[in-house]
Amino acid sequence: MKTSKKMKETDAGYQLSLNKKKGFKGFAYRFAKNFRRDWQLHLMLLFPVVYMFIFHYIPIYGVQIAFRDYKAADGIVGSEWVGMQWFLKFWNNYKFKQIFFNTIRLSLYSIFATFPLPVIFALLINLYRTSRFRKFVQTVTYFPHFLSVVTIVAIISMVFGAFNGLYGNLYRFFGNTGYPPDFANSAAAFPHLYVWSGLWQSLGWNTIIYTAALTAVPQEMHEAAQLDGASRFKRMIHVDLPMIMPTVAIMLILRFGSIMGIGFAKVYLMQNPLNVSTSEVISTYVYKYTLGGGGESFSYGAAVDLFNSLINCFMLLLVNFISNKMSHKEVGLF
Repeated sequence: MKTSKKMKETDAGYQLSLNKKKGFKGFAYRFAKNFRRDWQLHLMLLFPVVYMFIFHYIPIYGVQIAFRDYKAADGIVGSEWVGMQWFLKFWNNYKFKQIFFNTIRLSLYSIFATFPLPVIFALLINLYRTSRFRKFVQTVTYFPHFLSVVTIVAIISMVFGAFNGLYGNLYRFFGNTGYPPDFANSAAAFPHLYVWSGLWQSLGWNTIIYTAALTAVPQEMHEAAQLDGASRFKRMIHVDLPMIMPTVAIMLILRFGSIMGIGFAKVYLMQNPLNVSTSEVISTYVYKYTLGGGGESFSYGAAVDLFNSLINCFMLLLVNFISNKMSHKEVGLF
């Protein structure tokens, strides 16, 4: 009893001493105390912190290229400062509306058409009690995630090709002559092929976080609902779904935070002169201009990418603000 009382007094004195110190000195004092107590945990954090600092914070220094007429021979600091010249050039470009609209359309199409499906799929998988069947379904749906982008684009070509693809062969197999409409190279069909092939590739992988969240649902809530006569489907709607909604909201916020981040490799590989009117997005435009734009290409590409990042940051803050308002600050990144 005496030992326990002494420990409590010691802890109380420790907290009181921490609270008395304010400002930077207080922060340094508290950090030193906590570091000595949990130095192993702080040591584990050292490696990711160093990685983030080297590969994500130090390169921020090069952002000023977007505001300079960058010449490799002059270096970053030695290049002439031109302010907003490259941003204005991009905004006044005759292709700006087209590539901006294409980027936004593909991203919003992907969010609203496919984002809810991994949630629904995870809930349906959780319905089955047979673990063997669940593992089989998860393994089959996870597999496409590990295929390379080149392989995915090749599969799209082999399936939807009008000349030698499965689609064209089935068209002629049923007695039709000639060739069917070429969906694989159609400008109108490009957004659908891009989005739904992406869903097939990532559906199983995106369910992992929701499946993990479902395992944290208290079993007592299911038992109470079952005693009230709720079926398994009703328990999924009224127990499982509300419990994972905070996770769903966080993932949606993060998804909107990369609304301008359309994957470059897949779009570029699927792109051709026939569908370029709907497949030209900001990332492919920057790639082409950077490699073939002459001396001003690096600064121009940096300006366009910085413009992309600013929109992503704005959307992240906006959706996070809306989520905080709707949930009374219970669901949000900060």
